[in-house]
Amino acid sequence: MGFRFGIALGTVDAGFAAKCRRAEELGYDVISIPDHLGAPAPFPSVVAAAAATERMRVGTFVLNVPFYNPALLARDIQSTSTLTGGRFELGVGSGHMKSEFDDAGLPWWPSKIRIGFLAKTLEQLRERVPDLPPLLIGGHGEGMLSLAAQHADIVGFSGIKQVPGKPPGTFEQADADELGKRVAFVRDRAEREQEYNMLIQGVVPEDHPYAGAPQVLTGSPERMAEELLARSERYGFTYYTVLEPSMEAFAPVIDLVRPRPRA
Repeated sequence: MGFRFGIALGTVDAGFAAKCRRAEELGYDVISIPDHLGAPAPFPSVVAAAAATERMRVGTFVLNVPFYNPALLARDIQSTSTLTGGRFELGVGSGHMKSEFDDAGLPWWPSKIRIGFLAKTLEQLRERVPDLPPLLIGGHGEGMLSLAAQHADIVGFSGIKQVPGKPPGTFEQADADELGKRVAFVRDRAEREQEYNMLIQGVVPEDHPYAGAPQVLTGSPERMAEELLARSERYGFTYYTVLEPSMEAFAPVIDLVRPRPRA
């Protein structure tokens, strides 16, 4: 399986179409839209990204599924898949920011119940959506990763975890050894061949205090490419997603890891 590279776009404005085309020019394969209150609505943004580009796949990264009624969500997925010409990838999660649920006036259930709601929703989606798009399930905890091992085409490793004893939504980065254990946890339970995605939280073109953390790339493009290949060898990642502010800084790494054919 070859490498894929995604860009998570968190802003939609008058320049959105041009930004999507720029991502395509830079060699990215996937444009994804997160699902947060105060951020753009994911489904229309995904459709707009597909309309602005020629080859790029588009997706949600990831939906807060407890925000949605399953029947209405199925309708949105079907329409989005059709309008994107089949380029849509469905990324889902169980939600992790209590403040967003509070702001939306929705109940904040314990993690086990939120994951159970996600699992039940996936069952209903498979019943209602004849051709469910490729499914990405993202998370870090064992509950989410167990679900991903069973159902996902793409497993998204967030690399961040809730800080014990702190309010919900207080996170810290997992270290390299813990991330390796999470990957092994999924691999031991996987019921099909899967693609592994890693969310790169930061791309810093100089030395940085977090150098060596699996969620951060630092240094020159050559050094970042070496680190990325090393992490792929260690963990099996072949699909990397970076955040919008890193789109330009990360682009040279794409060409180093996956050189483009000369015209």
